[in-house]
Amino acid sequence: MYEGPVPDASSPDPRFPGLRRRGFLAAAGGVAGLGALALAGCTGPAGDTAAGGGKPRRGGKLRAAFAGGGASETLDPHLANLFADAARAKALFDKLADFGADLAAEPRLAASWEPNAALDRWTVRLRKATFHSGEPVTARDVLYSFRRIADPKKAFRAKASLEPLDLKASRATDEHTVEFALKRPTAEFPNILAAFGAYIVPDGATDFDTKPVGSGPFRFVSFTPGRSAVFRRNDDYWDGAPYLEQLEFLVANEESARLNSLLGGQVEYAHELTPTTARAHEGRGQIEIVRLRNSAMQAFAMKTDRPPFDDKRVREAFFLLTDRKELVDGALSGAGEVGNDLFGKGYEYYADGLPQREQDLDRARHLLKKAGADGLRVTLDTSAVAAGFTESAAIFRDQAAKAGVRVKVAMGSKDSYWQDTLDSGTLCCYRSGAMPIESHFSQRLLSGSTTNATKWHHKDFDALYQQAQSTRNKEDRAAVYTRMQRRLYTEGGFLVWGFADWILGTARTVRGVAHRAPANTLDWARFDKVWLA
Repeated sequence: MYEGPVPDASSPDPRFPGLRRRGFLAAAGGVAGLGALALAGCTGPAGDTAAGGGKPRRGGKLRAAFAGGGASETLDPHLANLFADAARAKALFDKLADFGADLAAEPRLAASWEPNAALDRWTVRLRKATFHSGEPVTARDVLYSFRRIADPKKAFRAKASLEPLDLKASRATDEHTVEFALKRPTAEFPNILAAFGAYIVPDGATDFDTKPVGSGPFRFVSFTPGRSAVFRRNDDYWDGAPYLEQLEFLVANEESARLNSLLGGQVEYAHELTPTTARAHEGRGQIEIVRLRNSAMQAFAMKTDRPPFDDKRVREAFFLLTDRKELVDGALSGAGEVGNDLFGKGYEYYADGLPQREQDLDRARHLLKKAGADGLRVTLDTSAVAAGFTESAAIFRDQAAKAGVRVKVAMGSKDSYWQDTLDSGTLCCYRSGAMPIESHFSQRLLSGSTTNATKWHHKDFDALYQQAQSTRNKEDRAAVYTRMQRRLYTEGGFLVWGFADWILGTARTVRGVAHRAPANTLDWARFDKVWLA
């Protein structure tokens, strides 16, 4: 359905649907093991590289086309909402941690993090890094950045992600060490450090559009909102100077404009292409198509607190009347893979040992009959707000009819769909971008979750989440998460039928683009490891 929070990706806000036409995708923190983790910096993007390999070459300018946000665009990293915003912020700034391809937290400006025995106080030690001004990144900068994000008078993206922190009680113990106090035990504390939009800026910084100063791999050159942003290589970057001499972000809101610019040689990187475009150009030799797997969950959300889906037999019947492959082939044009009614396929803690659910119309009819739901009629809310929504609704309507269920498809407004379907209706099309499985639980499935689209309210499920957050041993914690997923697989409200690819295009000369980074993870849109052959 959506993935972002109003100001933050950790607490999705229906007003900011993820993976929209204009490129919005939020993600909340990642996960890492506990203890004193003296972790080295990332050495490069995970996965294969586009257009072959070869020895990296320094120099050149790469031009990247993204959908933009018009004249209101900003380089303030704490306000990033669009993919273009996130890519620009990543080039100029750093976070303490970021997500690997499996949505586990990896260290960036943080060299290590270590909890106390109660998991309610964490010590973060910073690596040696400098801002573009030459000043070192210090604990003061970290606390200023987080307190700025958490300002109750502001609406910054990462605010909800930082909610577990007690920033008044947190302190700098020396120039390179921060002791974070938390409001409750939080085993997945690294998720907070990796939260979408949780960038570290210099102490006191407020002006980001005229001359932003970060600690990222590129330095600011110029910015024209809605048109272009130009950056140059930061030779002093802590993770190694980028290969590119310059990087330019260009705005092209229509997919056809991004594609034509790529084909015509006006850009070397085009973000957010369609499956139709990918099929037309993949393997033809003119451009390279990059598919980022498991980037977006595709689902139907059943509200479990009202008829007919307050009966778990009806929910199970809907699981069984679904032909997932037909949905992937039809609604996603084959650009994805089937789901198994759980979020986070391929991510850390995903319960991949559960049997792949298949269509079973006889069993579905039996369950509906037992529930007294013969001849069931239900309305499926959808909208053209996201690619594949109207197509999946039509396909599912026909599938349900084979089990005697009459589905009426209702078209909603693109402007208000996410808010309308959060509390209203009984069944709706839903989509989510990448985030840790723990964040999916906390944001969407706890009794107090503000974006609980399935109205899944179970105190025992809440207790399992709290048990996991209080469990220091990672294997033991994983076992609790598996229990939670087994419960959802059996009787949850998310009918997860697929996971969509995110599709990029690059010129044949571009190397170093990660192929195994779901949209919005560390190696997605990461240009410091890209070079031109």
